[in-house]
Amino acid sequence: MMKSALICLLVIISIAQAIPKPDDEVKSRVIDKDLSDQEHFIHSHHNPEYDHEAFLGEEAKTFDQLTPEESTRRLGLIVDKIDKDHDGFITQDELKDWIKYTQQRYIRDDVERQWKSYDPEDTGKIHWDTYKKMVYGFMDEKDYDSNVHDTDDNYSYAVMLKRDRRRWSVADEDGDDALTKDEFTAFLHPEDTERMKEVVVLETMEDIDKDGDGKISLIEYIGDMYRGSDNEEEEPEWVKNEREQFSSYRDKDNDGFMDADEVKNWIIPEDFDHAEAEARHLIYEADSDTDQKLTKDEILNKYDLFVGSQATDFGEALARHDEF
Repeated sequence: MMKSALICLLVIISIAQAIPKPDDEVKSRVIDKDLSDQEHFIHSHHNPEYDHEAFLGEEAKTFDQLTPEESTRRLGLIVDKIDKDHDGFITQDELKDWIKYTQQRYIRDDVERQWKSYDPEDTGKIHWDTYKKMVYGFMDEKDYDSNVHDTDDNYSYAVMLKRDRRRWSVADEDGDDALTKDEFTAFLHPEDTERMKEVVVLETMEDIDKDGDGKISLIEYIGDMYRGSDNEEEEPEWVKNEREQFSSYRDKDNDGFMDADEVKNWIIPEDFDHAEAEARHLIYEADSDTDQKLTKDEILNKYDLFVGSQATDFGEALARHDEF
């Protein structure tokens, strides 16, 4: 059984690709409420799938289900929900609020779904032994040692177990080795809880720091996102750009390595808001009269930007009665 919490982390810190400028950076290892498991930029080219998932949230997972006409009609209904003051315009703040809402709804739904699996009787807490048995019950006791390399699979599961145990302990605020729903939310989605961010930094460093010296070299940094092939004559331009990013922006003390503080500054930038950046981007792309806000027609005219040719089925969002 694949462990759901690790999958959530991999979504948060999946392999990053190049971003042209640090001011516009939305790298997938940046974990401040990332909006999609899609890369926002792929080899320095904008990826529209990121916009679709950022705008639609979980409703973007079903593709090629609807005709363009039906998708456009439903997009119009979504626009009406976003326009909170009903003035006929979508402002950057309204769009940002919607994007945050879709992301938070995903987190709530994910927690509720998993909570029912681990606590079907709704006791109000999930004990570590219960979680461990359900997720790692297939492992023998000898497989629990992450230092033993009997098989690659056993070793990887042992590492996952060790990470889960550490993350569980940090999420367990009252120290009773059982998680409430709020604590379980912190465990599954550490990017949204302040006390969990150090764990995310540590896990990121463990992923990239291949020689285990407690810091990330340029080779390790590039190797995390790019593995060249024998038939390539030279590195792609985006890789060269990432080398410059490391030297100019990541390695702030210019010692040739990224330490924990520098990694934290990279993946958890204090002054960066994914939702605000995405709202600004969508308005820039769709605002035909450059008045810094969008009409329904402007959004519908840029149908591909918001929902794309995949014509996603987000009817569930329209049928729900949860508040926005």
